[in-house]
Amino acid sequence: MAKKKVKKAIKEAPKTGQNNSTGSYKAQDITVLEGLEAVRRRPGMYIGTTGAAGLHHLLVEVFDNARDEAMGGFANDIEIALLPGNRVRVADNGRGIPVDIHPKTKVSALETVMTKLHAGGKFGGEGYKVSGGLHGVGVSVVNALSVAVRAEVHRDGGKFLQEYKNGGKPLGKTKKIGSSDLHGTIITFEPDPSVFPDRTYNWDTIVSHMRQQAYLVRGLRISILDLRNAGKVDDQSVFYLRELSLDSPSTSFYFEGGLRSLVAFQNHYLEPIHKNVFYVEKEEGTVHVEVALQYVDDISSRISAFANNIYNAEGGMHVTGFKAALTRTLNAQIKNGSGNGKEETFTGDDVLEGLTAVISVKMREVQFEGQTKSKLGSVEARGATEAVFSEAFGRFLEEHPDDARAIVGKVQLAMKARKAAKAAKDSILRKGALDGMQLPGKLADCQSRRAEEAELFIVEGDSAGGTAKMGRDRRIQAVLPLRGKILNIERARLDKMLASEQIKNLVVALGTAIGDIFDIAKLRYHKVIIATDADVDGAHIRTLLLTLLYRHFRPVIDGGYLYIAQPPLYKIKKGKDVAYAYTDAERVKLAGKETEVENTEQQTENSESPEEDTSTKKSSKVSVQRYKGLGEMNSEELWETTMDPARRILKQVTIEDAQEADKIFDMLMGTDVPARKSFIQSHAKEATLDI
Repeated sequence: MAKKKVKKAIKEAPKTGQNNSTGSYKAQDITVLEGLEAVRRRPGMYIGTTGAAGLHHLLVEVFDNARDEAMGGFANDIEIALLPGNRVRVADNGRGIPVDIHPKTKVSALETVMTKLHAGGKFGGEGYKVSGGLHGVGVSVVNALSVAVRAEVHRDGGKFLQEYKNGGKPLGKTKKIGSSDLHGTIITFEPDPSVFPDRTYNWDTIVSHMRQQAYLVRGLRISILDLRNAGKVDDQSVFYLRELSLDSPSTSFYFEGGLRSLVAFQNHYLEPIHKNVFYVEKEEGTVHVEVALQYVDDISSRISAFANNIYNAEGGMHVTGFKAALTRTLNAQIKNGSGNGKEETFTGDDVLEGLTAVISVKMREVQFEGQTKSKLGSVEARGATEAVFSEAFGRFLEEHPDDARAIVGKVQLAMKARKAAKAAKDSILRKGALDGMQLPGKLADCQSRRAEEAELFIVEGDSAGGTAKMGRDRRIQAVLPLRGKILNIERARLDKMLASEQIKNLVVALGTAIGDIFDIAKLRYHKVIIATDADVDGAHIRTLLLTLLYRHFRPVIDGGYLYIAQPPLYKIKKGKDVAYAYTDAERVKLAGKETEVENTEQQTENSESPEEDTSTKKSSKVSVQRYKGLGEMNSEELWETTMDPARRILKQVTIEDAQEADKIFDMLMGTDVPARKSFIQSHAKEATLDI
């Protein structure tokens, strides 16, 4: 009977569809997007986002074409200029994009690569043996998402020009506008404001990326000019704008040392344990392999991997081959007499401790896992990297016996520490401290067991903890108060960390465990919120927590689960009306300038115990209360301003540049006091002081 009903339902389904209010679905309903129209309709498919990352992606796409010329040995000088009117200009002294007529498109090769997706010199032939761009969509996508593009080419004794408007529409054909004894390409573009709400380029982001690229292409000069405030710039009169000698911010990178220089840069705030930086560069089959490394007095490892100059955040086959060769070579070194004579075997974790390494492979046919190119999937890269590195590193250890002893000694210490930490961890696990069954007594857990809706507030001290526990939504919000400042874990091993009651409480509360048994799938809260006081101590505690989470709970940050609460600085009362100000500017706007001055004077006299400003001079009926800590709020105020999902302000913690973040943590939380002092002195004027 049931089968008959199913068959009947299936037979009736087409009739139901025909009468559906959504209308017909026929051939004429299929939309075909021609050329660059598809890019404008769905920009996220090509550049990921129309936010800041996508905006900078346009610049990188144009730069990558210039850099590929340098990787092929055809260019050695690239200039990037940020111009007035949100324009960007990239000039290189490469061969210049061809301008002769393309046999298939019947227009110039320049117009072809500027207006056709999947058109370029990277799909075969001898145009590029190695390139970062795989799909030929780079410069055409930039053209599609710009209101104006100017392409100027110098080659074959001539100067050629073609311009484009409003999404890549050519303004005429490619034409020769003069003679030239130079060679290269200049691309100037203005991002479309209808696509990008904010067209402000971040100087530091550009500088950081270009510095990295300069290390990866030895002998390449990369100049960056910020001419946005330089007034009118005649950007068509010279090939390189630096020739105009304009008074504006600029920087330039040029590294003959290549990857050696990059390793030294990354170890700037750390103490090397051996003098010589290992380096090898060699062709293995069709793969060009470069590796540089140095061990430092630290417990963290720093491995940066690149394929065709594209940063692979998740590593890939070349990293797998490197790690296998490193472990095997150092174990062989012990057997050959550089160890202490005992039969010991290093693990992969042992040989990575304190290691700074850069691995770069270049190959004609490269494959990545995923659209973001964050992981290299080319199998041949593993064997090539393993073979090249294994042979060269073994020879390095033989030729530098002092370095070999220092490296092996460092790894042996790591092995001993691993065994000690494992014993301590096993002891703690036997006691059930991390098995998820014994939540810390100070944790006021939420009722919900659904991690997707659960929130954990990490607050400073019992006073704020008590207020937060009373003001929270018990169904979805948990509160864990911390007592004082947690251990600085930057140089602390796992056994010492787990001996800290504060850290152990946090580990148990999160539910993920730690170390080699860490499991992000067991995270008990999908919003982990750091809520500390708005003073120096609060900032210090927040930094210590961020260091812990970055070093040992990185997937919590990568998964978008970590937030920082933004409690208000002031409560402003006008009669019966109450408002909250999160900045001094908001306070002035809400309370008036006169109140700001009077309130500031009162705070100076009694900054330890701020009270409501009941001054009536020029601003009667207006009172301003300065919050120095969460504990000064009552539960209703804390809920209303900081915990209520409908009204609170949370800042999500992200890692835009992991290498830069790693370097900052090394410098701020490590042992290099002079470097930290220099950083503080350099950035003192940027600090917001609460005195």
